[in-house]
Amino acid sequence: MTQLSAAVRTLLTALATLTATATATAPAASAPVTPELRAPKDFVALSSVDPTIIQEIRYFTPHNFVGERIDGYREPLCILTRPAARALHEAQRKLLPRGYSLKVYDCYRPQRAVDHFVRWAQDPDDRAMKAEFYPNVDRSRLFADGYIAEKSGHSRGSTVDLTVVRLPAAPTRPYRPGEPLTPCFADQDERFPDNSVDMGTGYDCFDTLSHTLDPRVRGEQRANRSLLRSTLERLGFVNLAEEWWHYTFKPETFPDTYFDFPVARGSLTGHR
Repeated sequence: MTQLSAAVRTLLTALATLTATATATAPAASAPVTPELRAPKDFVALSSVDPTIIQEIRYFTPHNFVGERIDGYREPLCILTRPAARALHEAQRKLLPRGYSLKVYDCYRPQRAVDHFVRWAQDPDDRAMKAEFYPNVDRSRLFADGYIAEKSGHSRGSTVDLTVVRLPAAPTRPYRPGEPLTPCFADQDERFPDNSVDMGTGYDCFDTLSHTLDPRVRGEQRANRSLLRSTLERLGFVNLAEEWWHYTFKPETFPDTYFDFPVARGSLTGHR
């Protein structure tokens, strides 16, 4: 071996050692993002499939039964599996000519958000939002009655909470923390203002009046629930009988997986 070859080999060895040392001492911030912070390719932002569907992501705001922004909601964004989003697009196409639009309240929900609900439900002293969202329900019954659970179908990505809005959509004012609260089952003109058609209760109302086919809900309110239900069921959605707003697209893309990536556009980086 020539002296030049030996010198080159010595230089390459030194460079390899230097590279290995630099990699070992690199700060944690340079490490790749962990997989759980990225959504699978099967997830999309609803707005990329149908930008006309109204979005009012309640858990990004303090106007919910907890009274604060929920863990994991970094942006007011609806994320769904692609088949569920496409089915909502078809539903919107049927409603728009009739003068209505869909409005989503919640879509994919990370497991950390569900964990937030569970912690809240175990704190008997936190009743800040009781007067609106669960005035007739004892806090100790929230788990037993099924209002709160340790797992949610929303975390699988094909479940959505939604309503119908008559067009042109009236603006809705933001909730002001600490303002007086009205029961979610009060008359529509007394409840917190929502541009939804009258469904008989507000969204996330912990009360039996929220049951989709509750016989006490009649007239226009029942017709509005029927409009939402019939439109969605024809396209593969299945309603949760206890909540007029809750629908799951079947078959689910991920029937057994509960995801925890945050609700943010960054979770969809590289998706089309």
